Amino acid sequence: MTAKTTTGSLLSGAASDTGLVRDRNEDRYWMDAARGVFLVVDGVGGQAGGAVAAEIAVKAIRETIFQPGTPEERIRSAITQANNRIFEKANGELQGMACVLTVAVVENGEVTIGHVGDSRLYLIWRGEIRKLTSDHSPVGEEEDAGELEETEAMLHPRRHEVFREVGSRLRAADDADFIEIRRCRFEPDAALLLCSDGLTDLVTAAQVHEIVGRYDGDPARVARELVEAANRAGGVDNVTALFVAGAEFRSAPARFSRITRPRLSPTRVNAPRAIFTGRLAFLAYGLMIGMLLWAVFRAARG
Repeated sequence: MTAKTTTGSLLSGAASDTGLVRDRNEDRYWMDAARGVFLVVDGVGGQAGGAVAAEIAVKAIRETIFQPGTPEERIRSAITQANNRIFEKANGELQGMACVLTVAVVENGEVTIGHVGDSRLYLIWRGEIRKLTSDHSPVGEEEDAGELEETEAMLHPRRHEVFREVGSRLRAADDADFIEIRRCRFEPDAALLLCSDGLTDLVTAAQVHEIVGRYDGDPARVARELVEAANRAGGVDNVTALFVAGAEFRSAPARFSRITRPRLSPTRVNAPRAIFTGRLAFLAYGLMIGMLLWAVFRAARG
């Protein structure tokens, strides 16, 4: 399933697939490029529950995201509405259903992101790809902290565990440890990728970057190629990709070479090199001071 929307400033396209193993697709997405809102939802709960939870979330967010308020206020309210509707609907065979999701609102040159779970949002800009969301999972925390390499996290046996969900219990919009909000400048030559973990469990950030680097003005084609890459890698889960390109975003394969860690993760420092550099500086300053003292001493004797 693919779709495409267009405005004067944003192009967006999405693709979603059941994958090669699952019987049904519990992923959902929604995009309104004209008003700058983009959403990816991954249902949790098995059987029919995950799909129902995802559908409720999309419907609730579509109905509430355009209410008055700042982007953050609107996002918090919309996700909370989705959460409480899912919880109230969960009974019988739907007991325990929930979802994880990522929503982005692009307004006035800025993107505001609301996020719960292990779906993701990437910013692609100036030859870099950066993960702006943090995975709300034990394995995701270790990866974001630099304790696990990306490929190690992708193969980890606990990679599907999450400790934040939408719908598992009643929530308020300002509850701690519920909705993660992030903000970032969104320039006309930048792009966004929202996706479910069915993509990132099988396709590395470098591979994503390479596919995005072949962008030819058709965002739906990029989304479709990302989904196809996940299926070629095994297709063990539902997979959804939603790609959003600014009006000036262009294909430039040669520039797509640098992969950066999430903004929230620490940057590892090469300690031996830092110590060596510090010692050189100390010796240089010592030599300069020694030469100055010698000159003063010679002048005093003369």
